[in-house]
Amino acid sequence: MRTLIVTGGAGFIGSEFVRQVLRDEPETRIVNLDKLTYAGNLDSLSEFTGSSRHQFIQGDICDSSLVKTLLDQHSPSAIVHFAAESHVDRSIDGPRIFLETNVLGTFTLLQEARGYWSGLAPEAKAGFRFLHVSTDEVYGSLGDTGLFTETTPYDPHSPYSASKAASDHFVSAFHHTYGLPTVMTNCSNNYGPYQFPEKLIPLMILNAIEGKALPVYGDGQNVRDWLYVGDHCQAIRRVLESGRVGQTYNVGGNSERTNIEVVKTICRIVDELATGLPHGPCEGLIKYVPDRPGHDRRYAIDASRIAHELGWSPSVTFDEGMRQTVAWYLSSAEWINRVQSGEYRRERLGVGG
Repeated sequence: MRTLIVTGGAGFIGSEFVRQVLRDEPETRIVNLDKLTYAGNLDSLSEFTGSSRHQFIQGDICDSSLVKTLLDQHSPSAIVHFAAESHVDRSIDGPRIFLETNVLGTFTLLQEARGYWSGLAPEAKAGFRFLHVSTDEVYGSLGDTGLFTETTPYDPHSPYSASKAASDHFVSAFHHTYGLPTVMTNCSNNYGPYQFPEKLIPLMILNAIEGKALPVYGDGQNVRDWLYVGDHCQAIRRVLESGRVGQTYNVGGNSERTNIEVVKTICRIVDELATGLPHGPCEGLIKYVPDRPGHDRRYAIDASRIAHELGWSPSVTFDEGMRQTVAWYLSSAEWINRVQSGEYRRERLGVGG
């Protein structure tokens, strides 16, 4: 039985990773460290409540004594690090927590992982991995053509992307300076079930169902490469098993869409699956709003390295993934009601003073 410590495993992407591993790998147990901020939700892991292979620890990755205790107690073969503040709009309104969690938190994990790894027996030491999950936003903005590669210079434009860029550099530095066996992934925009409803796709789905305005920033022509969360976690698992130490792997969905295309696709699918809505068709709810500061124009990922080295490519098309996602939100009223029971009420953030 091997053990993984997963940080942020109650969040959107982290919980998908945990569900996949627990379903597919009966010889793996997970110690799940999550602070349970607004976006962390144990309902996303309800099927594993009471499982002997899933131990949940509510705690902060900035707590070095807690991290050290978990490493010493559970002797993991890897740390898979998802935990992060991740919403650009929130980083505009309150950047400090992004520095604390994304930079200092990652630094704390690296420090404690280094001490733990240094004390392992040779075979365990050789097999240990620290996998850091990051974002394509660290690369900045593309023009109308071109793709981000693993060697694209960093050029972050928001407090969120700056904090992730800093954490990436610390991961790389701990590998090059201390020999810590790290691997890193930089992914494009994720979507799918269990995503907290402040991000574009779940926000638009739920507002369309309820007949609320669908706010689109600027002219709606900002382009993102959309990656289904299940595909993303399959890629992370592949990198964890076979990725080269010290290497970075870009993970993309080969699904470039403008924001307005995404919203219109959601409207079409909601109209099809939620028949009889009194406010349909949903495209009539679209409302253009002032653009957010520092809004990157286009992201697109070159995922050829992970394809050539590790044999991974996305399996879910954008239209398939969107249909599955809309259907999930339509059938998951209890999860939605519980996740929205806190302060958040699906307002858009970061555009006002």
